[in-house]
Amino acid sequence: MSNTDVCQLTTKDYTILEVMQERCLGRDDPIRELLRRKLDGATVVFRDDIPPTVVTLSSRVSYRIDDGPAETRIVAHDEMRGMVGSVLSITNPRGLALLGLAEGQSITIRRIDGEEETLTVQEVVYQPEASRREADTLQRGGVPPKPRGPILRLVHRSDDVPLRPKRELLSPFDGGPDDPGPSAA
Repeated sequence: MSNTDVCQLTTKDYTILEVMQERCLGRDDPIRELLRRKLDGATVVFRDDIPPTVVTLSSRVSYRIDDGPAETRIVAHDEMRGMVGSVLSITNPRGLALLGLAEGQSITIRRIDGEEETLTVQEVVYQPEASRREADTLQRGGVPPKPRGPILRLVHRSDDVPLRPKRELLSPFDGGPDDPGPSAA
């Protein structure tokens, strides 16, 4: 076993991989060998003990393939509808390879065409276990840790919203153009 086969898995993630291995259809299943490598090289920890720099299920991870540009995906158990291009399932060799790796760690896998590629974890942008620990700390009145990366916020494009004339925004009770004034009283 090489150093790249060493990984850390939560008890839940390890159990899911065991079930996947039991369900592998045959010897030629492309993820069978990778599953065996993951399970054989895994250190299993409770979810409260997994470092925030390790990829777990539902983590958002930035990674590189060989010397290519960094990509960011959510490592998930299955494909999620409506999340095309955002999710990397562990039923895909790349998603499975990333699971359990720590920031800076690499793993080499064989593609379906027989060529090898090396995946390197750049950053674990979000990890659900770390987020849960932060929420628990806040609930107990503790101080939250400093954010590890940029904080994202949703911004709507202004050109997506049709403009309405101001008079439509005013009700008769706002003193708008439909307000009959004091003489109506």
